[in-house]
Amino acid sequence: MITLASDFGTPYPAAMKGVLLQRTDARLVDVAHDFPRQDVRTAAFWLREVLPYFPPATHLVVVDPGVGTDRKGIVLRAGGHLLVGPDNGVLLPAARRLAGGADRLDTFVIDERTLGPVEPTTAVESVRESATDRPPASNTFHGRDVFAPAAAGVHEADIDALESLEWLESGSVGVDLELPRAVIENERVTGEVVVVDGFGNVVTNVPGSYLDGRERVVANGAIVPVGETFAAVPVGDRLATVGSHGSVELDVNQGRGDEAFGLAPGDRVVLEPASPSPN
Repeated sequence: MITLASDFGTPYPAAMKGVLLQRTDARLVDVAHDFPRQDVRTAAFWLREVLPYFPPATHLVVVDPGVGTDRKGIVLRAGGHLLVGPDNGVLLPAARRLAGGADRLDTFVIDERTLGPVEPTTAVESVRESATDRPPASNTFHGRDVFAPAAAGVHEADIDALESLEWLESGSVGVDLELPRAVIENERVTGEVVVVDGFGNVVTNVPGSYLDGRERVVANGAIVPVGETFAAVPVGDRLATVGSHGSVELDVNQGRGDEAFGLAPGDRVVLEPASPSPN
């Protein structure tokens, strides 16, 4: 299985799939192609949350604002999975979670100078062999010309024999990316908005355990109820809850939390205990 994730929208992912299908008969599964454009951190967060639900697979990730520069392409080996993409940090949070939190990951560098067309695998119909003739690699579409061929190559190789691929060399990660952590002091926690999802739910980096046993909290100066579900409050009302990712969300029942709370990714969030409700 090869999964694909990018900020390309459409139709660019189709070209990557075409390259993959010329080189492998692997099952192709889309994760998402509507990540915010050139937003490495948001893509890294969602990949960390989604990829662990897959069985061992090759994951092709292209959110690459540095395409065409001297940034490297890398392959990370983590917990039976292979992650292929640019060395800009986008792969690391997911890889560390897949590897059980390991600080060190097996890393291989894609040599873009020697990565050229390869013959399709014997599992691919021979009619595709003529498709190996292609124009030189583009400086602006490494998803198609570098990372898709690399993903096909490592998928077809033995996961324990990556070193044998002549266009890979052992290396190290050049750009690290750690998602921010909240700071808890006594009963006050200072965090930030990591992402806002398509429903407008404000996903913070505050651990969901902060809401344990609380009926209300003060969020950036506003008192809001704590609920286990959106429907714990009337339609249109604000609430704090624990999202599926295990951290605190600031939401609106059937509405947009980002608009109601005036928050966007990167904004500071301060949560404090609220005084008991008056009798």
